[in-house]
Amino acid sequence: MALDLSILYRGSLSSCNYGCEYCPFAKRTNTAIELANDKAELDRFVNWVSDRHPTAKIGVLFTPWGEALIHRYYQSAIAKLSHLPQVTKVAIQTNLACDLDWVKNCNLDTLALWTTFHPMEVSIEQFLARCRTLDLHNVKYSVGIVGLKEHQHQAQLLRQELDPDVYLWVNAYKRQPDYYTPADLDLFTQIDRLFPINNQVYDTLGKPCRTGHKAITVDGSGTIRRCHFIPDSIGNIYDVDFEESLFPRTCQNQVCRCHIGYVHLEELNLEKVYGDGILERIPSARSRAF
Repeated sequence: MALDLSILYRGSLSSCNYGCEYCPFAKRTNTAIELANDKAELDRFVNWVSDRHPTAKIGVLFTPWGEALIHRYYQSAIAKLSHLPQVTKVAIQTNLACDLDWVKNCNLDTLALWTTFHPMEVSIEQFLARCRTLDLHNVKYSVGIVGLKEHQHQAQLLRQELDPDVYLWVNAYKRQPDYYTPADLDLFTQIDRLFPINNQVYDTLGKPCRTGHKAITVDGSGTIRRCHFIPDSIGNIYDVDFEESLFPRTCQNQVCRCHIGYVHLEELNLEKVYGDGILERIPSARSRAF
């Protein structure tokens, strides 16, 4: 059977141009040697995808520790991947701080962006201007914001000013128990209909999950893990027999807190909510209510 797989790729890049206090990689800078190593890893991965059979169906989501799109080699890699016949989707998590001319080189049928607005790092006017550039280029994208109480007004403004067809998601703040009042929950749910799904910690131990079978994470060395939250290696994509390590499994963690993990939990049936927008966090039109 032809390969049918979603890959969350995270190379060795660990730097960001933003200084968000909730992120461990804020304002961290990689050396030129580290960036060269990350580029070599990325080039190898892109070549590996290129070598898969044209009938394969491969979705790629880049989940860097930091901001990748400020580096031209990530822009070029995404553009190349977007034109490959075996790539059904190529997406990346980004703060959207980069120049956006590079999207003109992409296949817009497969390109998508998972963007996040950080109110302490950029003005809402600057961020919205970048979103409007994406609109002009017909790029598919979602917009997100961390659901801190002090960000409620900015979240409301985003929803008002974004194109109505752009999905705005709110990442629930889960570090503090009982953080939200009923009024907070109501406000964020009005902004993001799917907020109640995110505002949970899921009991997952022993439950069927598509990770390790239909979705995997891959690091710069090619090491395969089920997801970002289970450290055990299950193989390496650069091994000729790597597909033998892909089979259904149950979760070995007690809980799952993050969207990119629980979205693959079979009992939640979230593939029906997101459809082919699951990698870039864009629910199908019938699942959205703004």
